[in-house]
Amino acid sequence: MKSPSRSDPEADPTMRTRFSDRREAGRQLAALLQPLAEDPDLIVLGLPRGGVPVAYEVAAALGAPLDVFVVRKLGVPGHEEYAMGAIASGNIRVVNHEVVRQLQIPTSTVEQVERAERRELERRERLYRGDRPAPSLHHRTVVLVDDGLATGSTMLAAVAAVRTQRPRRIVVAAPVASREARDTLRRQADDCVCVSTPDPFYGVGLWYLNFNQTTDDEVQQLLAAARVTGDPAVAQH
Repeated sequence: MKSPSRSDPEADPTMRTRFSDRREAGRQLAALLQPLAEDPDLIVLGLPRGGVPVAYEVAAALGAPLDVFVVRKLGVPGHEEYAMGAIASGNIRVVNHEVVRQLQIPTSTVEQVERAERRELERRERLYRGDRPAPSLHHRTVVLVDDGLATGSTMLAAVAAVRTQRPRRIVVAAPVASREARDTLRRQADDCVCVSTPDPFYGVGLWYLNFNQTTDDEVQQLLAAARVTGDPAVAQH
């Protein structure tokens, strides 16, 4: 099976353009991931909320089941958009110790933020999945999808959590990423595929014309639409 194509940052014309929205970005990303469609054990997991519309298009194009993988960023108090780590299902926690050290953030503060985010993580899992069991990832090719990778902290937590289920392969995929995040995730996952890695990066939202917040309702609707053909996303392997 061929590996998905990696974008060439110097030649990629998308470095100078923006995606119209997450769905269109997902279709562009799916084109790079097309070789994975040959894998019968493929599953696509979107990181809520913004990663789910992207993942929906990827799963549809590859003919793969779709599900969610809930991860929560641990934001620096007062600057919540800046990640000091992340948590994921399975009691996984990834802490950026360099950020914590540089900003002199007390351990008690990290734990306080984690408790709050853990409550939200559990709420979202109940909301999105209901009574459906989480999919088995053992010996599968797992594509983890988000709408963009800035620091990569959230995705690193997702990779660590998925790795505990002993998949055959983990591919991280995002329409846009900083070069630092892409390179870090290529070391931690089996591959990291991006449509665009602009430099300077600035932020994920700047690379979309429409970057409106994805709602819980939209996530639920997309997951329901993906299950119409028989709910393969929760089939146990």
